Amino acid sequence: MKTIPKADGLAMSLHGRVALVTGGSRGIGSATVRLMRRAGARVVFSYQTARKRAETLAGECGGPEVCRAVQQELNSVENGATLVQTAIETFGQLDILVVNHGVWPAHEQPIGTMPTEQWRRTLGINLDSTFGLVRAAAAAMLGQTMVAGTVRGHIVLVASTAAQRGEAFHADYAASKGAMVSLTKSLSSELGPQGILCNCVAPGWVRTEMSAAALDDPEASKKALATIPLSRVAEVEEIAGPIVFLCTPWAGFVSGEIFNVNGGAVLVG
Repeated sequence: MKTIPKADGLAMSLHGRVALVTGGSRGIGSATVRLMRRAGARVVFSYQTARKRAETLAGECGGPEVCRAVQQELNSVENGATLVQTAIETFGQLDILVVNHGVWPAHEQPIGTMPTEQWRRTLGINLDSTFGLVRAAAAAMLGQTMVAGTVRGHIVLVASTAAQRGEAFHADYAASKGAMVSLTKSLSSELGPQGILCNCVAPGWVRTEMSAAALDDPEASKKALATIPLSRVAEVEEIAGPIVFLCTPWAGFVSGEIFNVNGGAVLVG
């Protein structure tokens, strides 16, 4: 009989790596920052206005030697690039970029009456700044030495189920997230051969401050749950886990993947 080796734990280590997580002061971002630190990475994360919350999180995750909060508005190509430069100046390198920030206007807005200002604001935050972040991060990673001869860095974009199915009355959001899915595939084809692995995590409904207004409304919540085979919304840690996994050596042969983490919702409705 073959002897089964004694279990000694399974490490998903990011020791020696530096990660930048956008929108890291709350929700999925905050959970990702915590898990990145548990895996051993040094982390820079951005926030927009929640200074006290961001500073508290950075302190809980080890303080300025290993975790820094940076106040940075993200609504343009230029300030996306600025944030990457700040992260590199903070810890001297950049190995992981997680683009998690974004805006989802909670009110339903028919496309026939959607204000131009809403469209431009949503795409500025969700897409323009993403381009600035990715362009600057890719340039920096390409200048770094490959780890173990195979990987220079990881880029993970956080999209949405809406990117693949669309979302009525939220065309601005769905369009911005759909672009991120296509961007992931383009980046994988271009950067994979050069040692930068690019993937996308696509959550469905997640219990966050951004979704609270909808999920706290009985009618809207019932409608949302009806589209999820698991009959519940996700907790933020359930999205952070796949994000971190995609940045570990265990995902070293995963590139261009749209990692659906939505309780099966993308398959129905």
